[in-house]
Amino acid sequence: MLDKGTVLVFACYGLGEAPAELQQQLAVKFLSLIDNEATLPAKILFYTDGVKLACDGSPVIDQLRALQARGVELILCSTCLDYYGLTDRVAVGIVGGMPDIIEAMSMANKVISLCRNAMCSFSARVIRAVHISPKRSSMRG
Repeated sequence: MLDKGTVLVFACYGLGEAPAELQQQLAVKFLSLIDNEATLPAKILFYTDGVKLACDGSPVIDQLRALQARGVELILCSTCLDYYGLTDRVAVGIVGGMPDIIEAMSMANKVISLCRNAMCSFSARVIRAVHISPKRSSMRG
């Protein structure tokens, strides 16, 4: 169940492991269904190929605009946009950096990655533990 403590992550140009056209159709359907829900995720993060979903020509621009209009924060990785030469083609969301993405993940109760190989759900407690653990000066075994 999605709630205001949930963050979704798109790290690919679509959803699931399938031919590109099907991945994009699935992303359209998924985001349309989420937009019909009463409770929405707090944020949707985009990095690597996922940033392409928030740029001109994307098949999910209308769905993302609708979600943003309802208060879902969309954060795009600036490094990824620069890499793909898409900075001037951003159609929706805000351009942030990896620190913004890490902060969003660490503040979330639940992070759901919509990756190619599988849908993975991570507990934010695990992310926080990794993110704020003190560095060890030495390891003895």
